[in-house]
Amino acid sequence: IKQGRLRIAAVTTTKYFMPRLLGPFCAQYPGVDIALEVVNRDRLLERLARNQDDLYVMGVPPDELDIEREPFLDNPLVVLAPVSHRLARRKRIPFAALANEPFVLRERGSGTRLTVERVFQEHNVPLKIRMELGSNEAIQQAVAGGLGLTILSRSTLSPDPGDRDLAVLNVEGFPIERHWYVVRARHKQLSVVAQTFLDFLRTHVQLLEPRKGKP
Repeated sequence: IKQGRLRIAAVTTTKYFMPRLLGPFCAQYPGVDIALEVVNRDRLLERLARNQDDLYVMGVPPDELDIEREPFLDNPLVVLAPVSHRLARRKRIPFAALANEPFVLRERGSGTRLTVERVFQEHNVPLKIRMELGSNEAIQQAVAGGLGLTILSRSTLSPDPGDRDLAVLNVEGFPIERHWYVVRARHKQLSVVAQTFLDFLRTHVQLLEPRKGKP
């Protein structure tokens, strides 16, 4: 491939790892122009329904659209608390203990929010939402400031232990094992560039794995 254009839409949390893949891809195929749209899940689903992009990256693919989905990377969800929280040093915290805690969560419609609501319903535990924020960074700052707990993808955490104001709680049933998916319209013929990127993703997924020696 000497030139071409690749259009990718991805949910906001992917910004923590997608550049580690796009950089080497661009280095190998310098003639390819990449348009990456980083949006929330609702906006991504709108783009998918309108067939605006070649590929889509998300954590919770929709069931109502005619799509092909392919998991390519683990996406575990963890419970986060301030390091000074009373539960931070406890082991094997029962899920029911979360009923007494206020939560700071992503906006309605986000993949993480959908999963959190479903899990609390399955455990028949009330979910107390103190605040909704549209940014993972803002949520982590709110939790570090003592506004409540949160549940986020582990990929949002800083790899540097010195940057941590948060503790990952040892709660029953966590981490919730999920995956990141690459999604495309089922009957769409992929361009040569899009197919090349998909093959690159499959063979270079190790670039997205957590760095060795760091949490």
